[in-house]
Amino acid sequence: MNTKSEVETRLLEFGVKPSLLRMAILAYLMDHLTHPTADIIFSDLHPIRPSLSKKMVYSTLKTLAEQGVIQTINIDNKNQRYDADISRHAHFQCKQCGTVHDIPIKDSTAFKIKHPGDLILTECRVYYRGYCKQCRDTFIQNTIFA
Repeated sequence: MNTKSEVETRLLEFGVKPSLLRMAILAYLMDHLTHPTADIIFSDLHPIRPSLSKKMVYSTLKTLAEQGVIQTINIDNKNQRYDADISRHAHFQCKQCGTVHDIPIKDSTAFKIKHPGDLILTECRVYYRGYCKQCRDTFIQNTIFA
């Protein structure tokens, strides 16, 4: 669990005023590495903060992402997810249960490409899909006996 000062320091590092709502949402993301959607964040925080609205959650997430405090993940067409880990890493989504996992990238050259010509690259997103440990046996069983 992250302390209040760690969350506040991170916001200040990115030039974001540490309001109670911003701190609550960032703390949630830093403690829940499940890459939640805005709706999940709202559902989990609303019982603790009854005055919270979905609009406030969406607005805060947008601000945090625009300032670089968090990153958005568009790994599927259904949901935008959020990640407090802004280091270089890839994401893996299970095709059966939909969970999203971080995949560390040890060699940073995986993100480098040959001369991009006249393009200016500002970010790189790497997504993988397959079956997680919990779902792979079901997938294998269905493939073998199909």
